[in-house]
Amino acid sequence: MDLENMTMVTEFIILGLSDNPQLQFPLFLVFLLIYLITLLGNLVIITVTCADPHLHTPMYFFLSNLSLTDICCTSTITPKLLRIFHSGDKTISYAGCMIQLYFFLGFASVDAFLLTTMAYDRYVAVCDPLHYSIIMNQRVCVLLLVASWIMAYLTSGTITISVTRLLFCDSNVINHFFCELMPLLKLSCTDTAGIKILLFVIAALMSVPAFFVTLISYVFIISAILRIRSAEGKRKAFSTCSSHLTVVSVFYLSILCVYLQSNSTYSQGQGIILSMFYTTITPMLNPIIYSLRNKEVKNALRKVIHLEICSQLAEIII
Repeated sequence: MDLENMTMVTEFIILGLSDNPQLQFPLFLVFLLIYLITLLGNLVIITVTCADPHLHTPMYFFLSNLSLTDICCTSTITPKLLRIFHSGDKTISYAGCMIQLYFFLGFASVDAFLLTTMAYDRYVAVCDPLHYSIIMNQRVCVLLLVASWIMAYLTSGTITISVTRLLFCDSNVINHFFCELMPLLKLSCTDTAGIKILLFVIAALMSVPAFFVTLISYVFIISAILRIRSAEGKRKAFSTCSSHLTVVSVFYLSILCVYLQSNSTYSQGQGIILSMFYTTITPMLNPIIYSLRNKEVKNALRKVIHLEICSQLAEIII
């Protein structure tokens, strides 16, 4: 391929979700509502877990960090998407695209590692409750959190640097709603075999082990729950894990469906729909799932609301 006579791409065009002008405003309203619910829901989880001393436990420490990561992850994508719907400006600079890819991969990876850490936390709580406070002490929790961020951004940085070494010279149109990895690889006019090998190595060293730690943790958890004789004991034990298991299932199923497809079987439309789940839908659903299926969070939320109402009434009276 004669690359010397080709003009290198300096900006990309993100097609978004639809070219129909009549759908732009409805889509803008829908995604704005999803974004606001995501911000509000996750901020509520962070506020409640910080305000209530009863929730100062490893489980809620990781949950509040998961909520923070969800806010950051969706904020790397949704504002630009809303701008596309509102103004029709679909352009994004090359540097802006790489930055979006870097932070999206980073926050998504932190999400995955945090979900793995939370699965291990639930395993210790259910399978070894007598030693739970010793195993999951504050120092261990902080180390696990720091390790999650370091591994996530090492992964993200390595992949993004590899993408920047690719050439984009034939087309600059990204048939997606953000700078996703798979559409970028399909768009490149140079050989992507090297980066695919890199993705395989990263998956083998980090992603797959994290997934199997989560899976094995829940195999042991479910096995331990089934050995509990009383129905009430089973219900209580499962209630501590059901919210996290629901979130893990939605997150991993959508990501695995996108990234485990081969290049020949990859469906752009299917990829866009599945990407919406782990970029916008899952961050919105996480706080809803945790608050609706968790009595401790609901009780803490009632206390925070009650204290806020009392504080406002006191200010009015004074």
